[in-house]
Amino acid sequence: MGAPEAFATGSDIGHWIAGRRDGGASGRTRAVFNPATGALARQVHLGGEREVAAAVAAADEAFPAWADTPPIRRARVLNKFLELMNRHKDRLAAMITAEHGKVFSDAQGEVMRGIDIVEFACGAPQLLKGDFTDQASTGIDNWTLRQPLGVVAGVTPFNFPCMVPCWMFPLALACGNSFVLKPSPLDPSPSLLMAELLREAGLPDGVFNVVQGDRGAVEALMAHPLVKALSFVGSTPIAHALYQSGAQQGKRVQALGGAKNHLVVMPDAELEQAVDALIGSAYGSAGERCMAISVAVLVGAVADRIVPLLAARARALKIGNGMQGGVEMGPVISRAAKDRIESYVAWGLEEGAQLVVDGRGFTIAGHEQGFFTGATLFDRVTPAMRIYREEIFGPVLACVRVPDFGAAVQLLNEHEYGNGAACFTSDGNVAREFTRRIQAGMVGINVSIPVPMAWHGFGGWKRSLFGDMHAYGEEGVRFYTRQKSVMQRWPASIGKGAEFVMPTAK
Repeated sequence: MGAPEAFATGSDIGHWIAGRRDGGASGRTRAVFNPATGALARQVHLGGEREVAAAVAAADEAFPAWADTPPIRRARVLNKFLELMNRHKDRLAAMITAEHGKVFSDAQGEVMRGIDIVEFACGAPQLLKGDFTDQASTGIDNWTLRQPLGVVAGVTPFNFPCMVPCWMFPLALACGNSFVLKPSPLDPSPSLLMAELLREAGLPDGVFNVVQGDRGAVEALMAHPLVKALSFVGSTPIAHALYQSGAQQGKRVQALGGAKNHLVVMPDAELEQAVDALIGSAYGSAGERCMAISVAVLVGAVADRIVPLLAARARALKIGNGMQGGVEMGPVISRAAKDRIESYVAWGLEEGAQLVVDGRGFTIAGHEQGFFTGATLFDRVTPAMRIYREEIFGPVLACVRVPDFGAAVQLLNEHEYGNGAACFTSDGNVAREFTRRIQAGMVGINVSIPVPMAWHGFGGWKRSLFGDMHAYGEEGVRFYTRQKSVMQRWPASIGKGAEFVMPTAK
C-alpha cells in the first residue's frame, strides 16, 4: 500500500441541513488551520439560531417517517453506511490529520473505533427488543417497548472529530431518532463527509443534520423546545452547565467532561511494558485524548528505576507532520493550545516540580510555524500542584511518588475526576483490589488506555460524567429511547363491576 493521500487545502466548510450543504446566513466564519504547518487551510461558517432552527425543523419534519420505519430497514441503511465508512476510512483519516494534527495511523485507529460503533448499531432489531410477561395477572399480559425520543443533538470535541460523533448518531438513528450534530469548528471537515456518506447510504433527508458553530450554536440547541436530548463531550465546566440547563428544561442530557487519568506502576510490574504504556498513552495524539494518561503514580522503589527510562524515551520521540511515515507524535490543535500547555510547564516549575524533560520551544525545520510542542516529563509532583489537579490536555506527564498501594488508591480516589485509571502489576490480588476499589468509570489492568469496545459503553465517574448513562453500547440505546410499559386484557377476561382496589397478580 502506498503513502496515504493528504487532504488538500480546499473550499470553505458549511452546514448540512435537510440533505444538502448550506453555507449559512450568519456571515461569521472561523479559520481552520493545518496544525503541522500553521497555514490557513479553509474557513468554517459559524451557525447561530437561524441555522439551528433550520436544522431542527428539518429533523422534526423527518422524524415521524423515520421513527415508523421498521428497525430492520433502519439497520440496512446503517449497514450501507458501514460499507461506505470502510471504503472511505483513509480519506476520513487524512482529513483528521490535516485539521487535528494526530499522526495518520492514529487517525486511522480513530476511524476504525467509530466504525465499530456503526457496526454495533446495525444490530438495532435485537437491541430494541422489549420484555414480555404472559399472564402477569389473571387475563392480563404486560410488556415493555422502547421508543425514540424525537430530535436529539450531539456536541462533539476537536480531539476525535470522527469517533466521538460516532458514539452518538449511529445509535440515535438506529433507535429511530433524527439528529443534529454540532462538531468542533477546529476540525469540521469529517462531519460533512459522514453526512454525505449517510445520504449515499439511503438515509432520508433531514434525519441527519450538521450545524457548524461555537457557543451560540450550542446554546441555541439547548434552548430549542423540539430538541429532546443532548449528548456532549468536552470540558467539565461546560458539561456541568449543560446538565444543569437540561434538568431545568426537562431535557435528557448526557455530558462527558474532563479527566486526569492515572496509571499506577507497582514495584512488581514488568518495567519495559509499563514504560511503553506510559509513553504511548501520555504522548500519543500529543496528549489530546480524554483517556490520555497524564499522571504516573510510582509506588515505592520503582520510581528511581522508571523515571530515567521515561526520560530517555520522551527525548527520543519522533515528532513531526502526522502524514509522514514513522512519526510518533504530531502537533497540538492550535497555537492557543500550544501556549496554554507550555504555560502549565512554567507553573509546574514555579510550584517546585522537578522538570526532567522540557518540551517547550520545540520546532521542526521547514515547519517553524506549526503548532508543535515537545514531550514534557515532571517528577516529584505533589497533589497540591496545578499540573496535578488540572487537565492540561497536552503531552505532559506528571510523576507522583507514593509509598505503597493503599496510598496510590487514596490518591486516585481523592481526585475530582474519575474518567479512567490503570494499574500495572504482576500480582493478581493487587489487580483485583484495584479494580474493585478505584472510583473511576473505566479501569485497565496492564492496559493503559481502557477504552471499552462498542458493545460495552464509555463513561467516567465523579466530575468526568454528568448524567446516568454512558455513551454507546446498550447504555446508548437506553439514552436515545424511553421505555413504555403496556398492560392489556380483552373483554372476555374482564369481570363485572367497578374495581376500587390496586390491581395485583391474583
